[in-house]
Amino acid sequence: MFLLKLLLRNAFRHPLRTGLTLLGLVVAISAFGLLRTINEAWYAGVQASSATRLISRNAISLTFALPLSYAERLRGVDGVAGVSWANWFGGVYQSERNFFPQFAIEPASYLKLYSEYRLSDEEKAAFIRDRQGAIVGRKLANQYGWKIGDTIPIRGTIFPGTWTFTLRGIWDGAEASTDESQLLFHWQLLNESVKKRFPKRGDQVGVFVLGIDEPQQAAAVSQQVDALFKNSLAETLTETESAFQLSFVAMSEAILVAIEAVSYIIVLIILAVMANTMTMTARERLAEYATLKALGFGPGFVSRLLFGESLVIALIGGAAGIALTFPIAAAFAKAAGSFLSVFLVSDTTVLLQAGAALGVGLIAAAWPAWQMGRIDIVNGLRHVA
Repeated sequence: MFLLKLLLRNAFRHPLRTGLTLLGLVVAISAFGLLRTINEAWYAGVQASSATRLISRNAISLTFALPLSYAERLRGVDGVAGVSWANWFGGVYQSERNFFPQFAIEPASYLKLYSEYRLSDEEKAAFIRDRQGAIVGRKLANQYGWKIGDTIPIRGTIFPGTWTFTLRGIWDGAEASTDESQLLFHWQLLNESVKKRFPKRGDQVGVFVLGIDEPQQAAAVSQQVDALFKNSLAETLTETESAFQLSFVAMSEAILVAIEAVSYIIVLIILAVMANTMTMTARERLAEYATLKALGFGPGFVSRLLFGESLVIALIGGAAGIALTFPIAAAFAKAAGSFLSVFLVSDTTVLLQAGAALGVGLIAAAWPAWQMGRIDIVNGLRHVA
């Protein structure tokens, strides 16, 4: 307790300098945490992917569809336990700023494969019965203030016209990483409209979702599926759900690497600031440390004083920075809306922030502590007024 009081008194002997150093630490640690959270949010879809789901799409590109008739043949593939399908809709709610994913799905089979979407039995049944019905995630419902029974108009971009849906259910994610920012509606409703306007484009789907019982068989099942449709007019490319999600993340990989690099550069900058602070502190107390050594205190005690003071400052600033990260992240998530479907400060990020603060405290004091531990008593006492 005495040592802690001594360290605190030493740390705040120059309130302005210590205060500015703490401010820099708080800003650096909170910025580091926010940038890490942005990076993790970009990979949220990959992390939330299921090992028991495969995605089969057109081998040329996602913009090319697959015939609905493939579904029956896919059910016969060894290892496939369930088959569903979906189409990207790409509509707009009220204005272009209100972007969120919308998918036309086959309700019963799709919800069976996505068991992490927690709906009540009543809501699920109401959605399946109502061809004009839709379901949304809790985050999306809260964002726009939707409730069960509301009418949601979506202006189509890929599929022209205004599409009106009745909200029949709101799902909660089974885990914090589950995406709650999507709108799902009946694929059959979309298909009927497409067949009326463009008959040749009817009965086609964007992707097939395959459920498998054994995750370790994912590669084998994928090969079987792609071999089944090899040399057809619409060959398939089948991969795990995580690999499918990673293909989108890879498009912005350079940005993600830059964000991660900046997060570490911020820590290095505050390390330099902290090291300068501790060096100035050591120089000012040269005579004090020489006096301690003259009184019989060993080099280790002098070094521990400097290390302790540096750690006190670093840990106070680090704790404040970590605490500030949560409200900043919440504000950022609100501003981002549905652009980043899952935006949470993870335990890993908090641990990295704590580790960064601890590392800054230790490294910043290393050089001045080593110097003060080797100080010559006679030379040091010459600085005594």
